[in-house]
Amino acid sequence: MNELTCEIGYKSINHAGEQLCGDHVEVVEQADGSAVIVLADGLGSGVKASILSTLTSKILSTMLAAGLSIEECVETIAATLPVDSQRGVAYSTFTIIRLIRNHMAELIQYDNPQVIVIRNGENWDYPKTETTVGGKQIFRSLIPLQEDDVFVAMSDGCPHASADVAYNMAWQREDIITFMEAMSLCGYTAKNLSTLLVDECDRLYEGAPRDDATACVVRIRKRVPLNILFGPPSDRDDVERMMSLFFAKDGKHIVCGGTTASIAARWLNRPLRAEGGFTGDIPPISHLEGVDLVTEGVITVNRVVEYAQDYVGANRRYEEWSNQKDGASLISRLLFEEATDISFYVGKAINPAHQNPNLPINFNIKMNLVRELSEALKKMGKRVIVSYF
Repeated sequence: MNELTCEIGYKSINHAGEQLCGDHVEVVEQADGSAVIVLADGLGSGVKASILSTLTSKILSTMLAAGLSIEECVETIAATLPVDSQRGVAYSTFTIIRLIRNHMAELIQYDNPQVIVIRNGENWDYPKTETTVGGKQIFRSLIPLQEDDVFVAMSDGCPHASADVAYNMAWQREDIITFMEAMSLCGYTAKNLSTLLVDECDRLYEGAPRDDATACVVRIRKRVPLNILFGPPSDRDDVERMMSLFFAKDGKHIVCGGTTASIAARWLNRPLRAEGGFTGDIPPISHLEGVDLVTEGVITVNRVVEYAQDYVGANRRYEEWSNQKDGASLISRLLFEEATDISFYVGKAINPAHQNPNLPINFNIKMNLVRELSEALKKMGKRVIVSYF
């Protein structure tokens, strides 16, 4: 397995007064670990721009992932999408970042702001080749990947962001480069880097953007495994196998659930020590030598799911979990910001305490939490494996 992996994060803000964003980001992952990322900027704003950008990004990403050439892709979208009566063109501008087995990045750019590549904390003026496809000027680049490379793709709502009718000539690509160079050195995830950039644009627009603005960030980093044990096995005879597999895995280990923690403590033959009371409405964590984090089960994981779903969306709850020390916040930081390859070991035993009809907890809720959390983590670009016992 390649020791490098990619984090992908993006965020958009809509043109003031519009319910739909005229920009769209589409990510298609492939079986060999490659990925195709397309940021499309539809002409104008609102519903029409949203349709153009969505179709453009979906067509390009799907066709490129299937191995078709950029020439065939451009011809297809030109023939598929309606022609704008005023501008006489049939599709949006686009930026394509094609990650090839986490070894190479191919950039294909048409009329969006040029992708910024930050290497070793500084802007890198990467080589570009200009070609003409379907009468359009296309820039192509092939870049060998290095650890900590950061790629910043954006729509034209990011440069010159301003609250005035005129462009803000004090906020140009060079200023965005300076801003992102500083942010890239702080260890932020790709999602948080895209959030920081778009939030800064929103601030410059004074909360009333005069254009849709989208940033899509790709961060190259080394793989970091993490393992989560959640619930005892349905068959007691599987305890030995479950624990052996869990503790044999490289990386940090998290145990969720009181019964699960007790089983792990017996298997490790070490004492389980509980902390004090609740932190807010989240139950306290415990300590067990040989385990990096021990938390309560369903209530804590449910909060992690809420944070994860927000993180892949608007990312508004970052402040809630980024500094707190409750179990849900600690799990969130490990999953969202540190881990790249996550293995779940999920026990299917039914907890008798959860069968009380007065409690809003049951077996299906636990399984749904695992499913929803896995889906959110995959949207973050994590590799997720779930094993049931």
